[in-house]
Amino acid sequence: MDKPIENLDWSLVQAFLAVAETGSLSSAARTVGASQPTLGRQIKTLEAQLGADLFHRQPRGFSLTRTGADLVAPARAMRAAVQQIGLTAAGQQARLAGTVRISASVAVAADHLPKIVAHIRKQEPEIEIEIAPTDDSHNLLFREADIAIRMYRPTQLDLVTKHLGDLELRMFAAKTYIQTHGQPRSVNDVRDHHFVGYDHDDRIIAGFRAAGVEVGRHFFKTRCDHHAIYWALVKAGCGIGFAQAAIGDRDPAVAAIDVGFPLPKLPVWLTAHAVMRQTPRIRRVWDLLEQGLRPLVS
Repeated sequence: MDKPIENLDWSLVQAFLAVAETGSLSSAARTVGASQPTLGRQIKTLEAQLGADLFHRQPRGFSLTRTGADLVAPARAMRAAVQQIGLTAAGQQARLAGTVRISASVAVAADHLPKIVAHIRKQEPEIEIEIAPTDDSHNLLFREADIAIRMYRPTQLDLVTKHLGDLELRMFAAKTYIQTHGQPRSVNDVRDHHFVGYDHDDRIIAGFRAAGVEVGRHFFKTRCDHHAIYWALVKAGCGIGFAQAAIGDRDPAVAAIDVGFPLPKLPVWLTAHAVMRQTPRIRRVWDLLEQGLRPLVS
């Protein structure tokens, strides 16, 4: 490069970064929502502007040249700057109208948010609400959600977090299951009963072991990671399971079971990006979410 490049097109840098981070045009195309030919042309254009090869083209994908590797860090810094521009601009919007996207676990989204969102819509009809039910962590820094309800304290920088309290967990069984199989009275009785477990998530197994009951995956003859289906399996009588007390206690199809298990509590955190938190509509939805969730926690 004989002289510095001015007016570098961000779309070209975005294409370079997507290929550098994924290693192929096909994966990069899915990441940025462009076609493979378009990305290929953008990479060639950037290389021509810079006067340097950025990738080694290989049968199984793209690998960075030395020059390409040196450019990854400044390209990421450019991406962060572009994202910050968007966040800052969005944070200056003064109208109490627009869309607020809320990320929450499947359990919270299915069992707690509908009533709260109905209240928000009644109070603020100009605010549109999007719910992203997922047990994965959405990245607030990249605007995948405006507000998140987390069951752990987020540690990312530039986030505002507030601990609202803790949700109690309890053991439940369908009344039809109890009629057929009875119910355990102590920890020693649990091996004589059927339990619904998770599929890949090992938290229930860890809980059993913490209570002194050594079990493995196959102890649970019915398994599912999706909360709504997991709870439906418990209610259908497939076995004893675990749920938030606020959910199980109001369900007439199940009864609580206490065998002295030391069940943990789920902390509830409201989280938003520090810049977006100042947007009037997001601040208003934050306040109404806090108001609606507080009665559920201890």
